[in-house]
Amino acid sequence: MTEIYNKFRQDSENKAFDREHRRKLDFNIGRYDEAVKRGKQQYANLELARQRAAAIRYRAIADLEKNLADFESNFERNGGKVIWALDAADALREIETILLNHKAAKVVKSKSMVSEEISLNDHLEKSGIEVLETDLGEYIVQQAGEHPYHIVTPAMHKSKEDVAVLFNEKFGLPVKSTPEDITAYVRKKLREKFFYADVGITGANFIIADTGSVCVTENEGNGLLSMSFPKVHIVVTGIEKVLPSFRNLDLFWPLLATHGTGQYVTAYNSLISGPRQDGETDGPKEMYVVLLDNGRSQLLARKNQRRALSCIRCGACLNTCPVYRTIGGHAYGTTYSGPIGSVITPWIKGMNEYKHMSFASSLCGSCTEVCPVKINLHELLLYNRNDSVKLKTFTVSEAFSMFAWKTIMLNRKWMDFGSPRLKNFVLNKAFSKQWGSRRKLPVVSDKNFRQLWEERKEGKSG
Repeated sequence: MTEIYNKFRQDSENKAFDREHRRKLDFNIGRYDEAVKRGKQQYANLELARQRAAAIRYRAIADLEKNLADFESNFERNGGKVIWALDAADALREIETILLNHKAAKVVKSKSMVSEEISLNDHLEKSGIEVLETDLGEYIVQQAGEHPYHIVTPAMHKSKEDVAVLFNEKFGLPVKSTPEDITAYVRKKLREKFFYADVGITGANFIIADTGSVCVTENEGNGLLSMSFPKVHIVVTGIEKVLPSFRNLDLFWPLLATHGTGQYVTAYNSLISGPRQDGETDGPKEMYVVLLDNGRSQLLARKNQRRALSCIRCGACLNTCPVYRTIGGHAYGTTYSGPIGSVITPWIKGMNEYKHMSFASSLCGSCTEVCPVKINLHELLLYNRNDSVKLKTFTVSEAFSMFAWKTIMLNRKWMDFGSPRLKNFVLNKAFSKQWGSRRKLPVVSDKNFRQLWEERKEGKSG
């Protein structure tokens, strides 16, 4: 825990005091805030829409086993193949097997946080397979050798000038290239990659139980091309993405678009229910869906935190979070950052190593307020903190300090022992490091409450 935690603290401090980083983040999130404010105006009653969405997602997770079984049955009836992966190693092995069976050397990939979660790109590249991100933001961070900074906006931390410099270094484009110039260059470069790709890999925004369909929502069309050009289409998704019926999409697609980017609805919304059928000329010949657990069952087993599985990955909680807006996405050192990441990551990657994420929060409740499916995120962070204690992830020094504090606070003689000067000295020695160098410890007053109360009573009686 120490190494991961110390890196988090160091990276957080560096980013918090990097004024240029803060400027870019404030600018990009500010534009998001303006768009979302406009997008929400499409709703006559947004609160009612959120309540309905929350109820549907809650029931979907409560009936997860049945919904997943229905999805598998209906999807395979359409000619697809479902693969169950217990963890990242299972998923990587199954995906690599598919690629080897098809002698695939070139893969195009649309935006997928689950593939980031299992480090799919790194794994395939080590196996000699070319993997190309086709979402513009993902393509930018791939060229920079970085991981996505944000659930929805992978390159949120970069300005247009940063991207122009990157493309000048990588491809020789003019250093003053405009966003339009860069987009045109990437579009031309990717079109050829789509045409010659052996396999296309996508994520899924939702999977639909009653039709056996995969839903992909996007703005650039790269997902459509990744699915339709290659002969094989692989979907990698978490088991929690299930919705009971395709009829739910008229509620969830606009909610996701509005809270994710401020749009009324995203530009491209696709329903894929299996591979190419007899008589059809478009689409892949084979289609696979890899359903990933990877700690989600542990989260499902938690009576309270299972609500986090309702998340639709809109990123709204990140954009409103004062911690995320201060330290940014990379400082967390995980795939899922911000409030939702702080709830789910300790269960996906291990409470002992990542419990600190649940403590890196102001508990202001802003994340809960903006969540389109009404997840009580700030409360779930408290449940995580409580569980980290129950699971005994604390160190010996932490246990001793809490024991000593409790012993003193429950004993009036111990509390009154020593002068205020001595108490302040002991507090500084014992807690100044944990309290942080940027904050001052509270100072013990010359008189405690009991002494002040007795003086007040004496004054009244006199």
